[in-house]
Amino acid sequence: MSDPDETRPTAGPKSEVSARRAAFRGAAIACFLLILIAAAQGRFDGWLLLGAALALVLSVFVAGRARGLGSGRQRSPRGSLRAGHAEALLAHIPDPVILVDQRAVVVEANEAAHNLLPALKTGHPLSFALRSPDVLDGIERVLSSQAPLRVEYGERVPTERVFEVHIGPLKHNASAADMQSGVVLFFRDLTSARRLEAMRADFVANASHELRTPLASLLGFIETLQGPAREDPKARERFLEIMRVQAQRMKRLIDDLLSLSRIEMRAHVPPTEPVDLTALAAHMIETLSPLAKERGVDIESKFPDLPAHVLGDRDELLRVLENLIENAVKYGESGGKVEIELGRTGVSHGQQGPFLTVSVKDYGPGIAPEHLPRLTERFYRVDVAQSREKGGTGLGLAIVKHIVNRHRGHLDVESQPGQGAQFTVTLPEAGASGRV
Repeated sequence: MSDPDETRPTAGPKSEVSARRAAFRGAAIACFLLILIAAAQGRFDGWLLLGAALALVLSVFVAGRARGLGSGRQRSPRGSLRAGHAEALLAHIPDPVILVDQRAVVVEANEAAHNLLPALKTGHPLSFALRSPDVLDGIERVLSSQAPLRVEYGERVPTERVFEVHIGPLKHNASAADMQSGVVLFFRDLTSARRLEAMRADFVANASHELRTPLASLLGFIETLQGPAREDPKARERFLEIMRVQAQRMKRLIDDLLSLSRIEMRAHVPPTEPVDLTALAAHMIETLSPLAKERGVDIESKFPDLPAHVLGDRDELLRVLENLIENAVKYGESGGKVEIELGRTGVSHGQQGPFLTVSVKDYGPGIAPEHLPRLTERFYRVDVAQSREKGGTGLGLAIVKHIVNRHRGHLDVESQPGQGAQFTVTLPEAGASGRV
């Protein structure tokens, strides 16, 4: 069955070239005749010379256009249609896809590829945007062997991500005598799968370690109640209360482990919803006021008059404020006061803002300098006995750090023994349109 584009009776490139060459010959003959007329009259009239010049310029222009068509530089309508289909196909692929030529120069890339590699530009070498020896060497190997290859590519900024890059040879048959070779790179995101594997391993390791003590206590008290304290009402009441406390501790520990795992699973996906930090902080202060009153602590707040918006996850940011304020009340209760302040800054850790800051300061015993770098580690406690007495699991600040990292922010801790501690969270500010 013949192709419609091939049987359609339209003038092709060859007929256009013939027509333009004929025009060129006519213009050249006209130019020659004008010059002969001027010579026969014995004078070179200005209008005759102008006509000859115009004819000469026209002949040169027509010849150049004919050469361009004859060399095949003009893309046929069928070729343009196919190129449009290829661009549309790339645009609708959700994973990053990059096409490079035999020199590793970017020919085409979809939006996902530009989001992954902001420095990626069409017509520029791929190495300008992707500095991965494994991927760049893989392109050379595929070009030489014409066999597909798979390599891994990882990045650590702004968050750690891992990709499997499929590198395959690409041939475009432009004509029978012209073969343009290249390579197509397809990036498959393995971050979620790797995080899930790590989450399972960490959960088993952490749960087996931290749950061992409360489980041993529960088993010991159960055996005592079944044996020597079977008929002792006072001992039974005391042991049951201890068992209740240990069971609550296990529940908090499991809840925190699951929360931390969920946050880590989504660490590479930044939030997109605008959230008002002022409203969240006011809500959390109201929620924790009974606890502060019970421990004799006054909570003072200093908020800006205007809303302070960030792109965030409301529940996660509430968790950050809850952990920081609750820690300040519990561990800094001897100071009798906790201050919460919202502010703005233009620079944070060398990055240009604007940023919003939330600082929680207590006036308790403070933290020794050797403990500050490790405060956000899992299950790290400055005072193990005090932490367990106050119901801590050792995961609160680790959860805060991971939430702040997911929001592309920073967590800073300042403290000196005897002078309290100040925890400051810095987050990128969202504009009035809800964008950072």
